[in-house]
Amino acid sequence: MNVTIVLAVVVIVVVLGAVGFWIISRRRRTAELREQFGPEYQRTVERYGDGARAEKELTDRASRVEHLHIRQLPQEQSRRYAEQWRFTQSRFVDDPETAVGEADVLVAEVMQARGYPMADFEQRTADISVDHPSEVENFRAAHTLAVRASRGEASTEDLRRAMVHFRALFESLIDTHETAHMEAQR
Repeated sequence: MNVTIVLAVVVIVVVLGAVGFWIISRRRRTAELREQFGPEYQRTVERYGDGARAEKELTDRASRVEHLHIRQLPQEQSRRYAEQWRFTQSRFVDDPETAVGEADVLVAEVMQARGYPMADFEQRTADISVDHPSEVENFRAAHTLAVRASRGEASTEDLRRAMVHFRALFESLIDTHETAHMEAQR
């Protein structure tokens, strides 16, 4: 066999192997991002209109959050926030607009206590999406409803939904399920 032909076959095999490896790596990375970000993955793909650009955005988010000093709250601080939440929630019956505004502020306070930067809202949602992908859509919806409420444009049902959305993120941020489990064991 001619050396040139053998060399050409080897080069083709190496190139095909590299392309195959790249495709497999890309698919694995896509699967990992889908797993990590849940519904936020599809939302980002739709926003960017391109899977590769969306995946770069999600990877950049994860890298950014990795460099932040996000921490769990001490149990006592979680309990205090949980008590503040109960108080805010109890106000909903008599003054739903105020309760929703307080819930919005309380969630922001917990985020800050955990170490999330309090930049603009879009940056906060991007940061939260890394560790709380299932709750980030709740946060967006609740914040939108809270803004509408502050302008007097929200119905009581809108305000109720805002509280439900805020609660989902709030509980995730303070780990109330874990805290409740620990208290039950005592």
